Amino acid sequence: MIAITKNEEIVLNQVKIFEVEYPDGVPVDVLRKDLGFHEYDLIQILEELSAKNLAIYKDNKVNLTEVEKEFNTVNSKKDVEELELNMKEKESYKLIQQLVDEKNLISKYTLEGHLLYGDLKLSNFRMYHIILSLQNKGLLKEINKDDGQYYLLVD
Repeated sequence: MIAITKNEEIVLNQVKIFEVEYPDGVPVDVLRKDLGFHEYDLIQILEELSAKNLAIYKDNKVNLTEVEKEFNTVNSKKDVEELELNMKEKESYKLIQQLVDEKNLISKYTLEGHLLYGDLKLSNFRMYHIILSLQNKGLLKEINKDDGQYYLLVD
């Protein structure tokens, strides 16, 4: 599920409407005039939609992607970040459950490597934020052993 803002949803819906009339791509000027958005704001929204693979924004024209995706609409970018973080937290927790050994331990560096370079491809900041969040929720505990640093998955 992809989280989008209300303005992103408005733009997506308008592109769907105009796509019939402009099969080669909806001109940004047409969207701007119809929606009444400031050009800078509209460009920011289109770039966000493009980054989320919901639309293709190129040469001042917009096309929707062919892929049907389920998305969740929220009020602001901050809400989008929080929702995505919660989804990433859940995905990270599932990954940790798969990686721990029979004692529910995983090497700190193994875990960080999987979060950074595995399927989730988290940034350093987001990875540490998720680990800290899981620790604060009592789901993960940092442990120092003679042979290195580990995380204990608390059941």
